[in-house]
Amino acid sequence: MKLSQFKFKLPEELIAQYPSENRDECRLMVLNARTGEIEHRVFKDVLEYFDEGDVMVFNNTRVFPARLYGNKEKTGACIEVFLLRELNEENKLWDVLVEPARKIRIGNKLYFGDDESLVAEVIDNTTSRGRTLRFLYDGDHDEFKRQLYSYGEMPLPDYITRKADESDMDRYQCIFAENEGAVMAPAAGLHFSRELMKRLEIKGVERAFVTLHSGRGNYKEIDVEDLTKHRMDSEQLIVDETLVETVNKAKDEMKHVCAVGTSTMRGLASAVCMDSHLMTYEGWTNKFIFPPYDFTVCDAMISNFHMPYSTMLMMVAAFGGYHNVMHAYEVAIQEGYQFGAYGDAMLITRF
Repeated sequence: MKLSQFKFKLPEELIAQYPSENRDECRLMVLNARTGEIEHRVFKDVLEYFDEGDVMVFNNTRVFPARLYGNKEKTGACIEVFLLRELNEENKLWDVLVEPARKIRIGNKLYFGDDESLVAEVIDNTTSRGRTLRFLYDGDHDEFKRQLYSYGEMPLPDYITRKADESDMDRYQCIFAENEGAVMAPAAGLHFSRELMKRLEIKGVERAFVTLHSGRGNYKEIDVEDLTKHRMDSEQLIVDETLVETVNKAKDEMKHVCAVGTSTMRGLASAVCMDSHLMTYEGWTNKFIFPPYDFTVCDAMISNFHMPYSTMLMMVAAFGGYHNVMHAYEVAIQEGYQFGAYGDAMLITRF
């Protein structure tokens, strides 16, 4: 497959800037990957496609308020600092991106907060926009993290052109989010309300959780036409014993397994062993899935509608079939579906 095969014209007004009023009441397109048939539903109707003993796998990563703004020493220039990951707790070292990067050099200090009480020093360059910051803070680590995060805002994707507000602290986070580490929400999971989770439980649909800390690399522009030459950024992944047992039991009993989101699907695909079963795994994955790809664990997936050329679109096309999915996207545009993290959802079944 070539990059240019994932081009389509997406009207700007179809990129959702806000979530639906209620999590489980966005629109849902259902695509049968075997027949190509399309249905138009409401998200909470997803319940109707699964039965007792089926398994839904969610990504329980937790997004932290990664985007903050500091002032450069002497000049007072406003600098956007995007926290990627903590490198060292004791020394309070963080891997970050800065904008505008040309103004930030090793040795510069940045001040955060109205009273400029939190200070960071640039100690290394990592990429053209990447820097290593050492935060100068005397208190304990938990106290430091609380103060740091109090200055941050939720890292909404760049295609959401408004500034993040207080409501995003709740809505750009799945209700089952637990393990902190992501700077990108697993968007398909955002549609699950407590009520819907309870209804799934009552119906006997099992739930299981993978942890994959989604990073900014998911939005990285692909700059090669030949997709075999693209390299994904590595992301931390945990596939634990409980998840493995739940999914493998469902496979043995010929039940359906549904991945909620592309990050979940990537995590599961990174931990496949013999006979289409899972094995435990803790480490990093840079797996890049695009058509054609042989999925052996899941026979259903839920995903949002993604941007042209995106790695997420490529994975969805690999699962649902390239022609099926690209046709479904044409229909979605004609029908006015909303795209992006705060947009509508698609359920793809292979049964």
